[in-house]
Amino acid sequence: MAQINKPNTHFNPVPYTGNATLGKAITGVNFQPDFVWIKNRGSANGHVLHDVIRGVTKNLETNSNAVENTVDPLSSFDSDGFTLNGTGGGINDNGGTYASWNWKAGGTASSNTDGSITSSVSANTTAGFSVVSYTGTGGVPLEVGHGLGVTPKMIIVKNRTNAYDWAVYHEALGNTGGLFLNTTSAFTTNGDLWNDTSPTSLIFTCSNSTLTNQGSANHIAYCFADVKGFSKFGSYTGNGNATDGPFIYTGFKPAFVLIKASNATEAWTITDDARDTYNPATKILYPSASSAEGSNTGTDYLSNGFKLRTGDGAMNLNSSTNYIYMAFAENPLVGTNGIPATAR
Repeated sequence: MAQINKPNTHFNPVPYTGNATLGKAITGVNFQPDFVWIKNRGSANGHVLHDVIRGVTKNLETNSNAVENTVDPLSSFDSDGFTLNGTGGGINDNGGTYASWNWKAGGTASSNTDGSITSSVSANTTAGFSVVSYTGTGGVPLEVGHGLGVTPKMIIVKNRTNAYDWAVYHEALGNTGGLFLNTTSAFTTNGDLWNDTSPTSLIFTCSNSTLTNQGSANHIAYCFADVKGFSKFGSYTGNGNATDGPFIYTGFKPAFVLIKASNATEAWTITDDARDTYNPATKILYPSASSAEGSNTGTDYLSNGFKLRTGDGAMNLNSSTNYIYMAFAENPLVGTNGIPATAR
């Protein structure tokens, strides 16, 4: 994949304030999003996810194993953002402050026959991101075409039909088990999730887990690949130092960082440069919880990666704790014109 020189044309974090009025338009995204993740920063409402395949009226919550629902719907994905069709606290409370994280996939889904079943895929191969819908068979193995054309580094799957945990594959942890987006649990060995098989450039593989391959159940998957100057998926080890934590090289100035301890019971965390416009980024949202925005002593977003300035256990507990991360760029380190990205 070629380097992306304008990351905010494929991913963009956009905060907004609700007004409890139907039809409120959220603009400034810079593209028509295909995947929108929203969280009320000030109260205990769930993390609400909408995507182009399931449709704007249907959402899932990362902090819950609940089935798909139609509470707090959107009315449309627009050329520069999205429009709210709800007045609830999840997306549009009057005066409520919200984080929205927006990804561009491939628009209307198409059929993909690379796997053992036909999946519906909306793929942005430039940005290494796809939304995949499929129906489980319960049979082993189940091979699902993801449409990226390169091997995904991270895959997040939810059973839409029944109340089971979110399953997370991350290359740094391997194919013998997974993490669960709606819980704080550490990596769990479970061969039924991915059939002990790593994804390829065409497919990801599941065994007979109810999380990833329940017979006759509908599932949704979000698949991510590394793209130079745009996205990075990796791991690091903490050191517990609250002022001089690890530096993680990404090759770009981050706009968004998601972190989870892989061998400890700690919360998932998200920081971004839209809620914290200068260093350190101290405002934290927790995908595994409905809780309001919290804070710690922070993370420095630098021109080539991020530097932890906290001893928060969810991000930098000690030298015995390993972490995985997902990061998206504000600026690449060096664009194709040879001009370095501006340091924060």
